[in-house]
Amino acid sequence: MGRPKSFEPDVVIAQAMETFWTKGYTDTSPADLAEATGVAKGSLYHSFGSKRQLFARALDLYDRMGSEITEEFLSRPGTAKDGIRAYFLLLVDMDLDGPVRRGCLAQNTVTELGGRDEEATRAVHRMEERMVELLAARIERGRWDGDVDRGVDAREQALYLQTVLAGLRVMSKTFDRPVLVRIIDTALAGL
Repeated sequence: MGRPKSFEPDVVIAQAMETFWTKGYTDTSPADLAEATGVAKGSLYHSFGSKRQLFARALDLYDRMGSEITEEFLSRPGTAKDGIRAYFLLLVDMDLDGPVRRGCLAQNTVTELGGRDEEATRAVHRMEERMVELLAARIERGRWDGDVDRGVDAREQALYLQTVLAGLRVMSKTFDRPVLVRIIDTALAGL
């Protein structure tokens, strides 16, 4: 009979997510994961299968956390433009105020693995589609509330804003806050 687990799987996944987010999938070694989680490599692989399987779980966690934050910001009172702007500014602040400018785990993943790793590519595509759905729903609500022109196609505008957001998260690695805020304001001028 094996020893019982002495760690919380959700905590370990969150710690692994932070490591993958900072270092990337390829540059994260099993030793890095063991150090970040405080769990021996053998126990990590026994519990999660492989580095790739742990990475998939980390991406799932990132997706859930991102969806929760997005839904919370976009459901706040105010105009669609104000809510989306506040959400985009939050992400810029998170990117710039951390100890390392690491951008977005999803965008980092698609840049690193997109087109070479079908599972990772599908995972990021699901995240992006979810973001488009949330943005489109908020824009549509703004159309009904009267703060977004009724002629705006909510889905097309959401696709555009998701594209801007993806680029913004990459640019946050090298550009300063005033430039990023101007990009946000320019992108939202169409609402």
